[in-house]
Formats: sequence, C-alpha cells, structure tokens
Amino acid sequence: MKSTELLKLLEYVGPLSLSADFCKKCGAYDNSGILVDSGEDITGVLFSLDLSQKSLQKAKELGFNAIVTHHPAIYGPLSAVKVDDYKSKLIAECLKNGITVISMHLNFDAAPEGIDYQLMQGLDGDAGKTLIKLEGGAYGRVYDIKPRKLNDYVEFIKRNFNTQRVIYYGDGNSTVARAASFCGAGCDDEAIEFAHSENADVFISSDMKHHQITALLERGISIVVLTHYAAENYGFNKIYGKIIEELNVPAAYFCDGDLL
Repeated sequence: MKSTELLKLLEYVGPLSLSADFCKKCGAYDNSGILVDSGEDITGVLFSLDLSQKSLQKAKELGFNAIVTHHPAIYGPLSAVKVDDYKSKLIAECLKNGITVISMHLNFDAAPEGIDYQLMQGLDGDAGKTLIKLEGGAYGRVYDIKPRKLNDYVEFIKRNFNTQRVIYYGDGNSTVARAASFCGAGCDDEAIEFAHSENADVFISSDMKHHQITALLERGISIVVLTHYAAENYGFNKIYGKIIEELNVPAAYFCDGDLL
C-alpha cells in the first residue's frame, strides 16, 4: 500500500477539505495529511492519538512502518531538526526507521461520524443541533440525554470513556437532561453562548479556562471536564474500528493509559 492510498482511505472518513473549510470559516489553523513520508510502501499501520516516543516504539516493536495520528505530528514550522529537541527528534527517528506519519486533525474532528460526533454518542447523545456547520461535516453539539443526577452522569462518563480523571462543577444532586459537548479544547465564548441559548444544563469539553468555567456556572450550566486525551481517544478508536475493515495491511491501535 502506498502512503497516498492510505491517505485516500482515511479521507473516506474525513476529507482534508473539511479541515480547510473549518480553518476558513473559524479562522483556525491546521496541519493535516502526510506529514512524514518515508517513501516506502506501507506494510503495517499503527493508529495513535499522538506521535510520541511510546507510539513510535510500539510501531517499531510491531514492525509497522506507518503511524496515523489525530493530533498533527508537525504543527508549527520546524526551523531546524536537532537531536536535543523532542519533536524534531521524533521526526528524525521516524525517517531513520522508514516510518511514514499521516495526521488527520480538524477533518476527523468535524467528519459526519468523526471525533466530535463520537464524543456525543459516548455521552449518551444521538442527534441534536450543531454549532459550526461545514460542507459535509459539523462541530459542537447540543442534544438530549437520559435524565439523571449529575453525580450519576459523571460516573457513567468515567465508565464509558475508561477514565478516572474527570472534574465536574455543579450540584451533584441536580438533574441533567440536555448536554452540550465540544471535543478537544472546544470551549470558547461562542460555544458557551450556544450551549446557553439551546438550554443545555451540562457542558462537556477539555482544557477549560477559569473564566470559561465561571461564565458557565453563572448561567446555571454544570460542567464536566474530561482530559483532552480521553475525550478524543474514544472517537479516534471508533474510527480505527471502521478503517481496519478496509485496510489490506496489518494494523493496531495504541492507547496511552497515562493520559486517559
């Protein structure tokens, strides 16, 4: 399998055009696609949310020469490749070992059954209104969930996302029945106003800032904060489960339990 063939297969889930549309509409920045090209035919693929020393070591152990990540392996410009720089050292090691790296970021976030959609599914939602509407995709959702106490909902989330690192704000005995969720670091003023206008009583995201937390609580909206990794690993793993059915080379999924 050529690297371009693998990219084409990945784009069936979320085309790179979605990333471009997202960036144009929201003033965002992204770097998705084939970011490290070894020039070798691909004989095995490791899926990992991040390119890290752990995931690289796992690919080497398995004898795989491609890694598909969600977060861009190269995000900002690399002005130099140095052995004492963590990120450039990873890139150099990939090339040294003939490992291609493909990153699918905002396009996988906003895909029709992408990471933001899967986050909603994992949070007990099914369908609702979306904040950012793209050509063939969306990001940010508000939807109904099974009514339950906030305490019970948090325990449900811990089980479903296989994590104990969950912070919540609000009255644990209050009932939540309508949720707003945004994968990754998706909380901003627009997301808060969207959740409020759509009568969400609980807001779920990651990497939230203090002023965002206070703004939500002052609007009477409870908050659940997942680790960035747990919130997106869930959906990326779901995507992996679909893609491996179409792959004609061995594949595996790497999960870093230290980040869940």
